[in-house]
Amino acid sequence: MTGAGTDLFAIALNELGDVLAKVDEARIDAACDLLAGAGKIAVYGCGREALQIKGFAMRLYHLGLSVSVVGDMTTPPLGKGDVFLVSSGPGETTTVLTLMQVARAAGAKVLLLTAEAEGSATKRADFTLLIPAQTMASDQGTAKTSLLPMGSLFEGALFLLFEVMVLKLKALTGASPEAMRARHTNME
Repeated sequence: MTGAGTDLFAIALNELGDVLAKVDEARIDAACDLLAGAGKIAVYGCGREALQIKGFAMRLYHLGLSVSVVGDMTTPPLGKGDVFLVSSGPGETTTVLTLMQVARAAGAKVLLLTAEAEGSATKRADFTLLIPAQTMASDQGTAKTSLLPMGSLFEGALFLLFEVMVLKLKALTGASPEAMRARHTNME
C-alpha cells in the first residue's frame, strides 16, 4: 500500500473523508436530537474507542448536558428518559453487549456507534449510527481496506464525527462559546 514518496497523511485523510461521507447525516441529526433531549447521558467504549468517547463526553459536559463515563465512581444510574451512548466498532464486544442490556432493562435508550450493521450490538440498540470503517473485526486479509492499522480508521472517524456532533448539539442547545469555556475545568 505504501511506496517511496507516498504521502501517508493524504491517504489517511482521504480514507477518513471517504468513511465520513458515507455516514447518513439525517441519522447524525437524529442522534444529536436524542442526546439533546436526554435526562442523563452515560457513555462507554472499549480500548481506543473509549478514548474518543471520553473526549466526546467532555464536550457534552461543556455543552451543559448531564453526562458521565461508565466506570467512573460518579456515574449515576440510568433510567427512563436517559441515553446510553456506546461505541462498538466490531459490534460484538462482550462488555458493550452486557452494558447495553443493563441500560435497556433500566428503561434508558441505547444509541450505538458501530461499523458492523449486522453485529449483535445493533440488535440491542434503540438507535444505530453506522460508521462504515475498518475495525479490528475487518483489518486482516481481503477484508482489510485501510492503510491505518487495526481499528484506527474507525477511531479516527469517531473523533471527527464527534466534533461535528458538538457543532450540531451547540446549535440545538443554544450553548454559547463563553458558556462552554466557563464549564472547562480549572484543575489542569
